[in-house]
Amino acid sequence: MIYLAAPLFTAAEQAFNAELARRLRAAGHEVAVPQDFCAPCAGPPPDFAGIHRACLDHLARASSVVAVLDGADPDSGTCFEVGWAVARGIPVIGLRTDLRPGEDGGLPNCMLTRSCRTVVRSIDAAVAALT
Repeated sequence: MIYLAAPLFTAAEQAFNAELARRLRAAGHEVAVPQDFCAPCAGPPPDFAGIHRACLDHLARASSVVAVLDGADPDSGTCFEVGWAVARGIPVIGLRTDLRPGEDGGLPNCMLTRSCRTVVRSIDAAVAALT
């Protein structure tokens, strides 16, 4: 199963995540998307302990992680999920569609670049990196 680590706080982020998940599924992958499986915990009020537990449970079952690393500074939750996966030997594919230059391999932080098996620039390239 692929765990999709990505920001999910705006309609645009959620739409991008849904399209990425759709494309990964169309290529034959099972995909865990936090915006979907955490929906029962969203509240109001949000069940933050439930969200944390659900994300860790899905990460623990993942065979790989696709991490959306856009932004001047990638999403803090996504960065945590990347670190958690790397600490457990789960390969991470970084996806950065952001056009801003970065310090190392296009990402704003070498800790992210060097934690990813590869960093790709498009959904097509992310799908290809997993096949």
